[in-house]
Amino acid sequence: MKAELRGSTTPINPLQNSSLFSNTQSSLSGALQGCLGSLDGACIEQLLLHCASALERNDVTLAQQVMWVLNNVACSLGDPNQRLTSWFLRALISRASRVYPAAISFNGGSTLQTRSMSVIELAGYVDLIPWHRFGFCASNSSILKAIEGCSRVHILDFSITYCMQWPTFIDALGKRQEGPPSLRISVPSWRPPVPPLLNMTSEEVGQRLANFAKSRDVLLEFNVIHDQDHSSPTDDLAVSKEPSSFPYDSLLNKLNPLTLDLRDDEALVINCQNWLRYLSDEPRETAQGLSFRETFLEIVKGLFPRIIIIVDEDSDLAASSLTSRIATSFNYLWIPFDALETFLPKDSPQRVEYEADIGHKIENIIGFEGNQRIERLESGARLSQRMRNAGCYGVPFDDETVREVKLLLNEHASGWGMKKDDDMLVLTWKGHNSVYATAWVPVGFED
Repeated sequence: MKAELRGSTTPINPLQNSSLFSNTQSSLSGALQGCLGSLDGACIEQLLLHCASALERNDVTLAQQVMWVLNNVACSLGDPNQRLTSWFLRALISRASRVYPAAISFNGGSTLQTRSMSVIELAGYVDLIPWHRFGFCASNSSILKAIEGCSRVHILDFSITYCMQWPTFIDALGKRQEGPPSLRISVPSWRPPVPPLLNMTSEEVGQRLANFAKSRDVLLEFNVIHDQDHSSPTDDLAVSKEPSSFPYDSLLNKLNPLTLDLRDDEALVINCQNWLRYLSDEPRETAQGLSFRETFLEIVKGLFPRIIIIVDEDSDLAASSLTSRIATSFNYLWIPFDALETFLPKDSPQRVEYEADIGHKIENIIGFEGNQRIERLESGARLSQRMRNAGCYGVPFDDETVREVKLLLNEHASGWGMKKDDDMLVLTWKGHNSVYATAWVPVGFED
């Protein structure tokens, strides 16, 4: 049975194809009884879960049958559910084709293509929906408050968006009543192998940022922390074919006062934007048995920063069970698909490209296991508990920050909102959590 990744925009009734399901288990038929005439999101989710369950039980025949139904539902230019389904189907096919190459006759393997953007294109990408700008806004406001009165500031920036956060921050520094501080920004040369991609190196980004800072009368020093064993001038432009190639050990080894050139007269800020999920959370064979994620947090806490900012997507996608990951990701990743539907036409290249980057995430969540599965997101609630366990306390966002975030969201579709949850700010879409922002200070830090 061979199928291309295409679909009708009209939902089908799979139970009408009796020959297709002549050998299908009764549980699948029963699960679809409520889906006669239309396949909504709940029914699509059930199909995805049945396919995942079949793959976990090595029931290749059932998996093929469910994929065939999904193939007739999915449509890359359809409604949000159909578009999302098309990416889940791609990921399931990719996974099944690697595990059962002789049994699965669908076209397997990754079909995702990524391209490098210009700075202008990346700016448009970031501005499309407030997925990134929410975190930038909340973080910048908290950092500005934390460094009030400081004449020298050093930011360690761990992010996947190539310093797109900092022009707004630098502009605010230039307007500071007491005058701008001197600013140092340090970034690692390593980067998780995920979209978006930029068509220039970190050094080139730094030069552009320095030129912008000069126009705002802010003295900026930009540093790239290189890895002697892994880095090259083109590292920033590449997406590794092996997701597990991210050099965790090298990263951790570079996070020390000497390599980072920490200075006593500088206020240190640690900024993590959509970053922690790419640090493995699997226990390691060390004396403490800490994972790379836990070790990273222990190290940055030990640098005694004035503030630690952590922003990420508010969902738990680290479960070992494939069915659990599918259920969670399907009920979470509909948010950007639904949000894009509100203002971009179905065939918009910008929309298709943004959705493809989400597809890259879906393929990793579903298609890979072990070290190759690098998308290991944890919710804001779990992150907060992790930070408290690591010896940090949360810094609540003040009213001014809340006002600034609300002004930002007013620039976007009416479905976007924000709520305060303990010490977190949470970006919501139609009432559903999407992105959280948190700020932390190590216990024992003295101003």
